[in-house]
Amino acid sequence: MPNRRLAADELIVARAVLKRLRARLVALSAGDEDLLWALRRKIFKELIYDERGKPMQRRALKLVKRMQQGGKCALCRRRLPKAYCVLDRLVAMKGYTVKNTRLLCPACDTRVQKERRYV
Repeated sequence: MPNRRLAADELIVARAVLKRLRARLVALSAGDEDLLWALRRKIFKELIYDERGKPMQRRALKLVKRMQQGGKCALCRRRLPKAYCVLDRLVAMKGYTVKNTRLLCPACDTRVQKERRYV
């Protein structure tokens, strides 16, 4: 299922919100480039957490999925490597949950991303 895209009128609203936010950050930083960078970075990071959860949450979920899958890739069923496994969301908007994810080996993840035309 493809990710939802914004309609033209929704995109206009999103751009307006972004424009106001950028102006507010410039005003808050009062010419301090380091502060402006830090404010942008913090907001970026928090918005990413809203969608993906925090790294420790995803790390814990990977351990759960590894145990559930018997240490094997959900697709090819080969033994998962110790590092670089990928939590694949079945439906991106539903987030990183036990029911909505599977743990993939890097090769299967690359294949899935190509099939979804993300790469």
